[in-house]
Amino acid sequence: MQIGPHRIDPKVILAPMAGVTDKPFRLLCKRLGAGLAVSEMTTSDPRFWHTAKSLHRMDHVGEPDPVSVQIAGTVPGVMADAARFNVDHGAQLIDINMGCPAKKVCNAWAGSALMREPDLVARIVEAVVRAVDVPVTLKIRTGWDAAHRNAPEIARIAEDAGIAALAVHGRTRDQQYAGTAEYDTIATIKAMLRIPVVANGDIDSPAKAKQVLEATGCDAVMVGRAAQGRPWLLGQIAHYLATGTPLPEPGPAEVREILLGHLQALHAFYGESAGVRIARKHLGWYARDRPENAAFRAVVNRAQSADEQLRLTRDYFDALAAGVAPGLPAAA
Repeated sequence: MQIGPHRIDPKVILAPMAGVTDKPFRLLCKRLGAGLAVSEMTTSDPRFWHTAKSLHRMDHVGEPDPVSVQIAGTVPGVMADAARFNVDHGAQLIDINMGCPAKKVCNAWAGSALMREPDLVARIVEAVVRAVDVPVTLKIRTGWDAAHRNAPEIARIAEDAGIAALAVHGRTRDQQYAGTAEYDTIATIKAMLRIPVVANGDIDSPAKAKQVLEATGCDAVMVGRAAQGRPWLLGQIAHYLATGTPLPEPGPAEVREILLGHLQALHAFYGESAGVRIARKHLGWYARDRPENAAFRAVVNRAQSADEQLRLTRDYFDALAAGVAPGLPAAA
C-alpha cells in the first residue's frame, strides 16, 4: 500500500491506542512485523505540547520510517498548528482522529463525535492538509449510531479534501467495542474511493485478516486490541497474507524474551518509577492466557523496582518454559 511517498509493506498496521501505542510498543511491533505503527492520540491544544507526557508522545528518535502521529481536536486552525508542530518534531504522516469513542473525547466534540458535523469535518481536514507537506490520513467509525451510519459521506468529504488514506473501524461510536464489527460499510467505502482504505475492527488472527481483506477489498488491515500482549500478531498476519501458511504461536521462552525486552524499554523510556507502573498493564496482557495469570498479576503488580519486576517476570516464564508450575513468591 502506498501513502504519498511511503510504501507500507507489509499491509498490516498497528492501530493508534491511547496509553498503549507509545514509542516502546511501536518499536516492538515494527520489529516483529508491522508495516506501520500509528502513535497514540496527541492533543492539538498547544497548552499541553510541552508537558512531560506530550514530550514523550512526540519522541520519535530512532523510530523507523514512516513515523505516523495521530492528532485530535475540533478547531481547524488549532489542528493545522498541531500538524505543523508534529511534522517539525519528526512526523512523516499526520493521522486525524475521528474514531475515538471515549466519552471524555466525544464530550469535547472530538474523536468520533466529529462525524455528527460533516461540515466541520471538511474544514478540519482541509486545514490540516493545507498546513503540512506530508500525507494526512484519517481514522473514522461507521457512524455515530445505527441510525446515523454516515461513514460513506464522511469518506467522500475526506477524499475530496485531500486525505491520502482512510482507516475505518467497523463499529458506530455508540457500540464502543461491544458486539462484532461489520464490514459491509467498509466495503462500500472502499468501492467508492480512489485512495487506500484500511479495515479495522475485530482483526485478531491471520485468518480473520485474510477474510476481512477479501470481504472488503481493502488495501490493508489495522490491528488494535488484539495486539495487546501479542505484539507478534502483526508479523503472523503479514506472514500468512504473504505465504498462506500460519506461523506457530511463540512458546514461553520466546514470549519471555519479547516481554523482558519490552519491560526494559519501558523502564528506559519513562524512567524506573513510571516505567514499572506503566508496565503493569502490559504484564497483565502478556500473561492473560497463561497458567496462574491472576496469581502472577497479584505478585508482579506489587513490584516497586525495575529489577524486581524483571526478576519476577523472568522466573515466571522460565518456569513455564521448563514445564513446571510457576512458583510465585511474595514480592519484596
